[in-house]
Amino acid sequence: MTEVFCNHKARVQIKNLLLRAYIGIKDEEINNLQDVIINVCLTYDAAEAIDRNEITAALNYRTITKQIIGHVDSNRFALLERLTHEVLNIIMEHGAVQWAQVEIDKPHALRYAKSVSVCLEASR
Repeated sequence: MTEVFCNHKARVQIKNLLLRAYIGIKDEEINNLQDVIINVCLTYDAAEAIDRNEITAALNYRTITKQIIGHVDSNRFALLERLTHEVLNIIMEHGAVQWAQVEIDKPHALRYAKSVSVCLEASR
C-alpha cells in the first residue's frame, strides 16, 4: 500500500448533546430545569492514534463528554455565556486539544425564536 502524505489534524464533533440545566435569571428559570443543546468541535493531532490504532493513543471524547455532563448536572448558571465558557474550559483542560469551539443553544429562550445560542472558541 502506498503511503499518502496526510495532515493528521483530526476534527472531532460532538453534535446535539441534549442536557437539562438550571440556567437563567428569572424565577421560573432558576427553579426549573431547561433544555440546552451543546455542540462541540475540536481539533487534535491524531498521528499517534492513526499509527497505533489504539484508544490510549487517541483523544478520548467520551471522557470529555462525561465531564461536560457532570458539570452541567451539578451547577446552576445565570448566563448562557458563562455556561459556554465553562464547557470550553473543560475541553481545553485536555492538553492534546489544539482548538475548540462550543455552541450552546437554549431552545425557546425568546418568544417566536426556535432558540438562542452562544458560541465561543479557544486555541493554543
